[in-house]
Amino acid sequence: MSQVILNSAAEAEKQAVSSQENAPVKMVISPITGEMHKAAKVPTADEIVEQLAMHCPDADTDMVRRAYDYASAAHAGQLRLSGDPYIMHPASVAYTLAEMGFDEHSVAAGLLHDTVEDTDSSIDELDELFGEQVADIVDGVTKINIMTFDTKEEAQAENIRKMILSMAHDIRVPVVKLADRLHNMSTLDFQKLHKQQRISKETMDIYAPLANRLGLHQFKQKLEDLSFRYLQPDAYAEITNWLTENQIVERKLISKVIDKIEGIMIENRINGRVFGRIKQTYSIYRKMTAQKTPLDEMHDIIAFRVIVQDLRDCYAMLGLVHVLWKPVSGRFKDYISMPKANGYQSLHTTVMGPEGERIEIQIRTEEMNNMAEHGVAAHWMYKERNHAISMQDMPQFQWLRDLMERQRDETDSKEFMSSLRMDLFNDEIYVFTPQGSVKQLPKGATSLDFAFLIHSDVGFHCVGAKINGKLEPFATPLKNGDMVEIITDKNRHPHRDWLKIVKTSKARSRIQHYLRTEERVAAIALGKELLEKEGRRMDFNAPKAAKDGRLQLVVPEFSLNTLDDLFANVGTGKLTPKKVLQRLLGILNPKQEVPEEPAITPIKAGETSKKAADGITIKGIEDTLIHFAKCCKPVPGDQVVGFISRGRGVIVHTANCPHVQNLESERLISVNWNNEESKPFPAEITILGHNEKGLLAKISLAFVQQDVNIDALEITSSVDGRSHMHFTVEVRDAAHLYKTMDKLRAIEHVLEVRRGLSSFDE
Repeated sequence: MSQVILNSAAEAEKQAVSSQENAPVKMVISPITGEMHKAAKVPTADEIVEQLAMHCPDADTDMVRRAYDYASAAHAGQLRLSGDPYIMHPASVAYTLAEMGFDEHSVAAGLLHDTVEDTDSSIDELDELFGEQVADIVDGVTKINIMTFDTKEEAQAENIRKMILSMAHDIRVPVVKLADRLHNMSTLDFQKLHKQQRISKETMDIYAPLANRLGLHQFKQKLEDLSFRYLQPDAYAEITNWLTENQIVERKLISKVIDKIEGIMIENRINGRVFGRIKQTYSIYRKMTAQKTPLDEMHDIIAFRVIVQDLRDCYAMLGLVHVLWKPVSGRFKDYISMPKANGYQSLHTTVMGPEGERIEIQIRTEEMNNMAEHGVAAHWMYKERNHAISMQDMPQFQWLRDLMERQRDETDSKEFMSSLRMDLFNDEIYVFTPQGSVKQLPKGATSLDFAFLIHSDVGFHCVGAKINGKLEPFATPLKNGDMVEIITDKNRHPHRDWLKIVKTSKARSRIQHYLRTEERVAAIALGKELLEKEGRRMDFNAPKAAKDGRLQLVVPEFSLNTLDDLFANVGTGKLTPKKVLQRLLGILNPKQEVPEEPAITPIKAGETSKKAADGITIKGIEDTLIHFAKCCKPVPGDQVVGFISRGRGVIVHTANCPHVQNLESERLISVNWNNEESKPFPAEITILGHNEKGLLAKISLAFVQQDVNIDALEITSSVDGRSHMHFTVEVRDAAHLYKTMDKLRAIEHVLEVRRGLSSFDE
């Protein structure tokens, strides 16, 4: 873009400002709602530069002015959904960043953040005009437009993944994105209702927690309140109206408490400042729902902040406050000696105030307050400027470094988003190793999470833990201050059920990686078995073809890299063995005819089979991945059929399962139950009965008498006085199941008993 255009844009902006000051209020019409409203004020370049200079006196303000001119010219003629000129948005983003104390590169990137996405500008052009730092930040914020995604959720996940990866290089990337999101949320009225809900949920799920992790407390609070307004409009209106009606009373109390605290500071010669405020709307709502307390009965909605000069004064003030007002038991937190993951430090205490009200008091030094208020911005305000600050420079971003390591294994968008949410949403607890080292974990974490935090190998072989010297299962949730010693066994290995226990994304990622590796090994073995079986049917020696290299010829035909990839794809059902060998024979001898695959036949009595797993045998195959279909829950004695699935090995269905007729016939295989004693099998029984007193007790007694264990129970009652009871139970085999069902039918007031989940509406 030429210098002439930039100068023209600058002149136009000056004229617009001049006319705005002297003209009456300007009105615009929203192209979405069609409503006329007051035009939003566009921050000027002078106003942005003034804010920047207040916090960064040595900043390159000329670059910011050039960025303003460039953005004005690039977005010329574009309108927001409100009808306001588009430059209003990037200018507002830049003003927020300057006001927060971020450097000129952040502010310039705020002005330019939409130019690549919404105009003809390019990253290379921004690099040439404004330098590499600005271009890199804009690139990190810009959405991925060149890729096609199947769903909006996948697109969202990949755009957030891009931002997070850029964040590893430069923390300013998510800061600009947060400022962008904050302004978009403040103008959300002009979006359609379903978009307001979707954008607000995304903000509450991802961006507000991210702001918290970055220590940007102001961003977090504003994003939560704005999201809350659209996600829970009735509750939002109730709280804001109540606060408006009671603000006079609350302000009087705030003034009284401030006077008291200032008085004891003067008496004890402690220099500092005191602030009081009513807590944010969303914070009050969370307390209401957590405590199940009506708004009129809410306590602890007023908070005070005491800012002192040094660490000694923090603890001195804490003692003086506790002498003045009685502290509430269990409501003291020392974040100075044990800072939060984002570096936040402060003393928190709740006391019974002068009028019997619970009030929260936070005590911290000026430096702690600056970090709490500005988060990562403090690195520009108090440390070296004009360079990208990566996560490697900040110890509080260990969670991000861990995420960077794990994301290489999490190619699936849903897995990535799940890991990200787990990392963003975690109130911390602190536990100790036997050597006295402090380890930080999310609230609700278990001993198994702790084991993986120590080392992956410790987690892989964990069998239990000693918590405060007492042996406990590794599923035991940990509490603040616990001392944990992990018990390991080299013969113990991860199981899929472990994923239900762990709360940290690091542990989940390690377990999933282990299971994927093990399942690939099993899938390769199954693929070899299936190819060998198919080869025998076609009179072709598949194992020999694998050894002499002939089977390798077909690998590129399926866009695979190695022979093991081919075996794994066959083992997981992505390729059928028949298709593979037909393709190979076509390469080796184009004229050779391949016989058609015969229909599946049941295993005849007396035929030999190899044991697979869980009491199931598959003719000619061993060591396979076996899963039982959840739709029909087969048990020993049922007639069954196997289906080679994509990704999960062989799925066993009952022969009369309605889903079987919809499956691909060429991937059905013969399976049978072996005669060896096996573990109990899950089954479902649904009972329809009159809602009579004592009926459930009679049913439970029948299960006990039949030696049936109840795993789960769901009961729903209808208006006609009938109850629908859905039991998940453990039985030995089909005979055991049906005998139990006969006993249940004999119970008085039981109307009908069916296997599986049934609504009885047929």
